[in-house]
Amino acid sequence: MADPTTMTTKGQVTVPREIRDRLGLKSGDKMAFTMLSDGTVVMRPKTRRLADLAGSLTRPGQPKVAVEDMNPFKATTTTGATKRRAR
Repeated sequence: MADPTTMTTKGQVTVPREIRDRLGLKSGDKMAFTMLSDGTVVMRPKTRRLADLAGSLTRPGQPKVAVEDMNPFKATTTTGATKRRAR
């Protein structure tokens, strides 16, 4: 367990080096704090960006889908009967 740290008058604390190194935290990284119902506080580093996740869901041989084709409300073929029912 790491040594205790002291909060400054501005509410700042120093994250111990062991924890910074283990989490890969660097100066300027953001952290999120969550209070659980039992009073436990969980700190999670927010070092990942959405762009870092690009391609993480692809599998070999899986076809690529354009963002425009992902819209579930995209008009495909609309017949006159469908237009009348929608009104």
